[in-house]
Amino acid sequence: MSNSAELDSMADRQHEEKFALTSSRGFPQWLAGAGGSIAFTTYQAGKVFFIGIQPDGKLSIFERTFARCMGLAVSDDARSLLLATHFQIYRFDNLLPAGKSHNGFDAVYVPRMSWITGDLDVHDIIFDADRRPVFVNTVFNCLAQASDGYSFKPVWRPPFISKLAAEDRCHLNGLAAENGEPRFMTAVARSDVCDGWRDRRTGGGVVLDIKSGEIVAKGLSMPHSPRVHDDKLWLLNSGTGELGFIDLETGKFEPVAFCPGYARGMSFAGNHAIVGLSLPRDNRTFQGLPLDDALASRDTEPRCGLAIFDLNTGDMTGWVRLEGVVRELYDVAFIPGIRRPSAIGLKSNEILHIVSIDQE
Repeated sequence: MSNSAELDSMADRQHEEKFALTSSRGFPQWLAGAGGSIAFTTYQAGKVFFIGIQPDGKLSIFERTFARCMGLAVSDDARSLLLATHFQIYRFDNLLPAGKSHNGFDAVYVPRMSWITGDLDVHDIIFDADRRPVFVNTVFNCLAQASDGYSFKPVWRPPFISKLAAEDRCHLNGLAAENGEPRFMTAVARSDVCDGWRDRRTGGGVVLDIKSGEIVAKGLSMPHSPRVHDDKLWLLNSGTGELGFIDLETGKFEPVAFCPGYARGMSFAGNHAIVGLSLPRDNRTFQGLPLDDALASRDTEPRCGLAIFDLNTGDMTGWVRLEGVVRELYDVAFIPGIRRPSAIGLKSNEILHIVSIDQE
């Protein structure tokens, strides 16, 4: 059995295809018990989605449209979000004071700042100590900061990248923070030539320690979404369809669970991982990976949606399936303490009437 939700018509909805969401029977109860909500992005459909819980216990689904939605970050206090898009990074702030609600929502995230970066193919993103963006600049193969008056400020690049060039040489993509500071990054390959990573998708993936510049794990297939959680470095070995962690003593990847789709985007709620799943693209990037055989050996088809995994057992204890316009996800974020979030977009005149006054 399952729960189903059909997204209501909105001003910025894509009309050519419907959006349908189906969840496992226990997913709403799990989300309610987790004490938060989930946001996820899809660059393919240009959307950011929010999944929360209504007062009657049913799922609340909310979406807004932004071009090529990619990396997503939540501040420690859940008051602010960062969203990387095609050529801008937005910061959203919750309009509502703590404990207040509006039309049944306990958060209304409003875009309050943006940084115009140009098309850098920004992937993962985090807040720095000043609540400004630090992000993976995939086109220029570096870790970067938002910079006033410039597109970006480079702060670190892998030691095998010989120069700053707009060539996407290694497909640097993932960023893990530790104690609020950038600590680990993932790359699909160690290539130092333009677009060279595409030739090393099966076993060229690496994890890099930003502090030392050392490669702490290698031999991965299209790694994404490194995250430090409970003193372990978790990541998605997307090309094999595995969720696991890196043994930093040996550099070995230890798989914990199989993901029935191209896994990308991960967040944590307690002892559970929330993983984004995508359908494979009909192009060379997603084809010919070990994931194909892994799915065939399990007699299953890839899916798009979210998978909830118990980190102790590796069991999938809940799921969300997406059908219709959404076929690929990029990032996933758990929003602690917010049960039913909403957001303001820029496609309608709604933003014209959102006025708040700083009286502190």
